[in-house]
Amino acid sequence: MTTPDTKTAGQRIKELRRAAGMSQSDLAAAMGRSESWVSQVERGVQPVERLSVLQSLADALKVSVRELRPDAAPAEEVEPEEVTKSNDLDGLRVALTGHPALGSLFEQPPTEPTPSLADFRQKVDEAWTLVHASSYAALSDHLAKLLPSIETAVRCAPAGERTELHALRAKAYQVAAASFTRQDQADAAWIAADRALQAAELAGQPLEVVASLFRMAHAFMRQQHMEQAEQAASSAAAVMAPRTEAPACPPEELSLFGAMNLVLAVINAREGNRGRTHRHIERARGIAARLGGDRNDFDTEFGPTNVEIHAVSTAVELGDAGFALEVAQQVDPSGLSPERQARFLLDVARAHAQRRHVGEATAALLEAETLAPEQIHDHHLAREVIRDLIQLSDPRVPEPLRNLAERSAVG
Repeated sequence: MTTPDTKTAGQRIKELRRAAGMSQSDLAAAMGRSESWVSQVERGVQPVERLSVLQSLADALKVSVRELRPDAAPAEEVEPEEVTKSNDLDGLRVALTGHPALGSLFEQPPTEPTPSLADFRQKVDEAWTLVHASSYAALSDHLAKLLPSIETAVRCAPAGERTELHALRAKAYQVAAASFTRQDQADAAWIAADRALQAAELAGQPLEVVASLFRMAHAFMRQQHMEQAEQAASSAAAVMAPRTEAPACPPEELSLFGAMNLVLAVINAREGNRGRTHRHIERARGIAARLGGDRNDFDTEFGPTNVEIHAVSTAVELGDAGFALEVAQQVDPSGLSPERQARFLLDVARAHAQRRHVGEATAALLEAETLAPEQIHDHHLAREVIRDLIQLSDPRVPEPLRNLAERSAVG
């Protein structure tokens, strides 16, 4: 049995939240954080060491800091080396604040040696690797250094290198946008996507501009700003549509157009527009057939498999659980990233939950958890379906489901 002396900080916060009669979403709203952040704190994934954050938690829970952390020291006693790295993107948010390279406007020389183009390429690739691994602490540190460095470099580099530097800058900001969206920080994702768009235009790469709009649409969707999400996606799709009719249209352009149609399918599904949803899925299916196989242009993983995964997802959004499960039986997502496979299984679980299949839904969630545990523990849709399954099975909640809820700090 856990005693007060052996309780973790996360367990203590969870108990105090429940004692205050607050849900995780209530506490998140009181602190201006996401529900997934609260979940990570309660599970111990997200350390809370800074006294400013501890004080915000204490204020929201109406308790003292000492009740949250009996060993908490006064602010003046905390040494920098005692602070544990957080698994959030706070450092990256700070890096996005203000002008990205103000010193260069006043002709101040760089304070550190400028990396080579090859170094910048490697650092951008590494950033995408960190995103797919959900290593947000490392990613935050990585991008917080990379973005100011590349912003300075593009202003000081020889003219012959600036085009590629702008292109790499666009990709780096796309990484940031995707990361913020996955961490439920859509406001910052919007800023990053907008900077990616501007950099892509300066690089003279219109497809990177479209890829930036793809990230922007996802940010707006996470904010529930569907009209803005549709504007971002449809404006790009309208320009690309006539170009993709040409038999010689490059495959990467076809791929990006297909991905935009999948975004539009999801937007329309969430708005309950069945006809438009199906039209965008069919258009994407036709494009995927032309490509003839799965691709990953602009990190979208577009191809026949992803189209069918979105057919499942949009069917769930529209409440067509039976149809979603029929399509899902024909999908083999094993060739895609673990993140995409886990999202597919999450949608399968949601479909089973709509049909009150507690065992099947739980099994899909557990399989997804083995592929991408943090995604399942933190994704708001996963947490919603876990709550639904607990309600459906109450009072006899299956032990695997109860354990999953505990690991996800759902309660």
